[in-house]
Amino acid sequence: MSQYILFNDEFFTADQAIIKASNRGFKFGDGLFESMRMCNGKLQFAEQHADRLRAGMKALKMEGFALLDEYFLRQKTAELLKKNKFNGNVRFRLAIYRDGEGLYTPQSNKVGYLLEAVPLEQTQYELNQKGLIIDVYDEITKPINKLANYKTNNALVYVMAGLHQKQHRLDEAIILNQHGFLCESTSSNVFVVYQKQIYTPALSEGCVAGVMRSVVLQLAKTHNFPLVEAQISPDILNEAEEVFVTNATSGIRWVMGYNKKRYFNEVAKVLGTKLNALV
Repeated sequence: MSQYILFNDEFFTADQAIIKASNRGFKFGDGLFESMRMCNGKLQFAEQHADRLRAGMKALKMEGFALLDEYFLRQKTAELLKKNKFNGNVRFRLAIYRDGEGLYTPQSNKVGYLLEAVPLEQTQYELNQKGLIIDVYDEITKPINKLANYKTNNALVYVMAGLHQKQHRLDEAIILNQHGFLCESTSSNVFVVYQKQIYTPALSEGCVAGVMRSVVLQLAKTHNFPLVEAQISPDILNEAEEVFVTNATSGIRWVMGYNKKRYFNEVAKVLGTKLNALV
């Protein structure tokens, strides 16, 4: 049975060709995207996703960001859920692209969108049973600039880190910023527990301003976990008690090993339970 996507308010089957050769997202990576999760028919953290989407569109000087609010996200994801007859547990990916002709200089700043959906089995966030194995990917570093905190279509550093990950049979690869400090992982933000404090790279270190990252920051604050946003040397991975990674789809995932180092997962477990209480 064909799955459906939603492309500029029209349904198409996922295998239909819909993007033209002139599409700026395809040609120049001129766009951004948002990954979201729905649990039991409820889009999780819709307000935070809408806020980040609007901030990213503003940063890219795109028009119409005021229309892409929480209501838009809830409405469009609900429409696609219904069309696909999914059970209410879904991962969504919303891509926004500048819909104008032109070469590097766009002739217009209007936008188009593409919403995709993949059904999930779990009704809530589940902490991984088997811990992740990670390593540091340092062949290409991530530049720190005005766009670093947004999920833009320029994702080659993550693709290259993903290839490294696959080649070395890792679950995640840690990406460094241009100064050689911890930035994020292939698909997630990174948290490190060291001497009973939780550390995560500050936004000024060039990491994506993840929605789940901000949820975890808030959870830590609410439940009195000491959490510091900082510039972090990769050497901490040899000393840390715990490492965990977060994203909007998977929630919190704990890391078991880095080289010969092995980690615990106590803080990740507690935060995972608190996260599910919000679902």
